[in-house]
Amino acid sequence: MSKALERSVKSLVKHNKEGSYSTHANRGKRLDQAVQQLADRYPDLHDLRNLKPRHIDYLVERWKSENLSPGTIKNRMSDLRWVTHKIDKANIMHRTNDEYGIDRRQYINNDINKAKTLDASHVEQMKDPYVQFSLKLQSEFGLRREESIKFDAFYADKGDHIELKSTWCKGGRTREIPILNQSQRQLLDEIKSFQREQGARALIPPDKNYISQLKRYENVTNRGGEKNNHGLRHQYAQDRYRTLTGWECPNCGGKNWKALTAEEKTIDEKARFIITQELGHNRLDIVANYIGK
Repeated sequence: MSKALERSVKSLVKHNKEGSYSTHANRGKRLDQAVQQLADRYPDLHDLRNLKPRHIDYLVERWKSENLSPGTIKNRMSDLRWVTHKIDKANIMHRTNDEYGIDRRQYINNDINKAKTLDASHVEQMKDPYVQFSLKLQSEFGLRREESIKFDAFYADKGDHIELKSTWCKGGRTREIPILNQSQRQLLDEIKSFQREQGARALIPPDKNYISQLKRYENVTNRGGEKNNHGLRHQYAQDRYRTLTGWECPNCGGKNWKALTAEEKTIDEKARFIITQELGHNRLDIVANYIGK
């Protein structure tokens, strides 16, 4: 890859840190890959400010040929639009993905279940209690990783539900999640006791910041055999669906949408709405990625 092009993208990302740490980091990784692909095809391209429509078209066609999912391509297109906005060349891209022929459809495979449960023996062997509690929050309440690290039980615990601050959540969307069982209540009480002992205002050691604790979380979970913890949110969603409807979701062998009766479809829709809210999404169709369709 052209060193100049590499420096160009790294400088742009470094000096524009909108969004959460994870959003910023993921954008940087995807853009690094995109410019590497551009450099393979256009070795004379040395600066992002020299991007032209043909460069965008090349990337889109390459990604299509790699059979990437529409969602993955859309994320990469968002990165490119972010770049063209920053370099004042937004007009080199079409306004919509439809104009690039990027499929809107999401294919949900009910036979693929990404849910996972925590292995208690793995968790107990971990040496970092902050990470242990974060993992348990992800499992008990379906929290995202960032939310589980920034979590402050004294603020969040409202008695019959927890409230998440907007600064903890993706997209700055605050939300509430019900406390429904003794296991959840016990976890919150344990976290409060731990925070009090440590003098911590979140599940981050007082002498660390979010970024350093995130790296610690990644190291501890990787070594402890607890990877791919987004699956804990899938498990939470599937458990909630079962509780709300009285039957299994499609990803767990339950009936798909077409097989439901009219009455069951009404119950299903209400359950999906509730789960969508509790997971912190703003579109009902996204929950199909967690429970099937």
